[in-house]
Amino acid sequence: MKVTVNKVDDANIIVSGTIENSVVDAHINTMAIQAGKEMKVDGFRKGKVPPHVVKKLHGDKLAQDAEGEALKDLIDAGVKEAGINAADILGQPSFKKYDKKDNGIEVEVEISTKPVFDVKGYMDVVPTFDKPKADAKEVEEKLNEIASGQAPFEKIKRKRMVKDGDMTLIDFEGFVDGVAFDGGKAEKFNLKIGSGSFIPGFEDQIIGMKYEEEKTVTVTFPADYQSADLAGKEAEFKVTLHEIQEQVAVEINDELAQKLLSDEKATVAMLTEKVETQITSAAISKLYNEDLKPKIIEALVSKFDIALPNNIVDQEIDAKINAKAQEMTEEELNSFKDNPEKVDALRDEVKPDAIASVKATFIVDALAKKEEITVEDQEVSQAIYYEAMMSGQDPQEVIKYYQDNNLLPAVKMGMIEDKLFGKMLGLEG
Repeated sequence: MKVTVNKVDDANIIVSGTIENSVVDAHINTMAIQAGKEMKVDGFRKGKVPPHVVKKLHGDKLAQDAEGEALKDLIDAGVKEAGINAADILGQPSFKKYDKKDNGIEVEVEISTKPVFDVKGYMDVVPTFDKPKADAKEVEEKLNEIASGQAPFEKIKRKRMVKDGDMTLIDFEGFVDGVAFDGGKAEKFNLKIGSGSFIPGFEDQIIGMKYEEEKTVTVTFPADYQSADLAGKEAEFKVTLHEIQEQVAVEINDELAQKLLSDEKATVAMLTEKVETQITSAAISKLYNEDLKPKIIEALVSKFDIALPNNIVDQEIDAKINAKAQEMTEEELNSFKDNPEKVDALRDEVKPDAIASVKATFIVDALAKKEEITVEDQEVSQAIYYEAMMSGQDPQEVIKYYQDNNLLPAVKMGMIEDKLFGKMLGLEG
């Protein structure tokens, strides 16, 4: 079997050749002999089924498997001739030609490999910036906000009418068409006016009520209300006001610091330092994500001229097209059916971004190895778990979703990227 290898660039080669019919036939015979030793066919002893019988029973399957073996031999020969390390091959070979002729099968496949390049000078792309620092006013405002959040509500000393922002203590019972409904009744219930926690319009009608006043509040449940029996319906609530409470200011002192930091030795100075660190970290994070990170990625992509594996670029193009398709209307999607020119135009449109994305991935991977930066699988799970908790989602369900949709590698790569850029910028720790 004659094999020809043509180097496209440093990351891609074309392996071509003709798989002669005699080669396929030889594989078929070998497979038929082996299968005959394992098959059981009526009229023959087990393990003694002749090759011609096996071929008669499973000729199409043997031919298909034989072609596959011959193709593998051709590709292996091409890889060997090109001097490629099998571990550096990325994805599956891409077929450029697979034509069955009278004398055999003409094959042409493209094999892509991991790009190898010199990362010398990568620190030249690091942008200069002023590291954010919290000022005294920001810290003071944040401390006051924290103290306000800790401030308890106490019964007002002099009776007055309810106003916006008050905490009220009420009894209520709801009716639809004069009939009380489940879950619509409570006694001595704390409701903060202006919180938006009740049906729209309810809290507004409590404003102006006096102590022990009884009032009928009329509201309409939202059309998308969670209970289908109540959605979109008008309801009346009989409300009795028992008490009005106001927030009592909390002093920012060592006692508050000890409570917030869960440390009996904590001081206001320690709390202030903690708040200052949090504000600074948030500012740095904002600067990094919105400005520094995009600048570094763009600069790295511009700095390094490297050959990219074509099959990986094609995968990224497909991913970007699929993402666009998710945002298209049915009419827009239909316009691409039976219109290869329009599909090709869309591929050309997203190709530059796909190339930049793939290029950045390989550059970051190479730099991470140079800087010995790694992220363990446990770190990835912990990060997803934390984000899920912060957004009120079930962490186990979120992690399962990432696993089922093969999204964990992307999350891991993102974390490696952030660790790398943080080190380059001097922001780690």
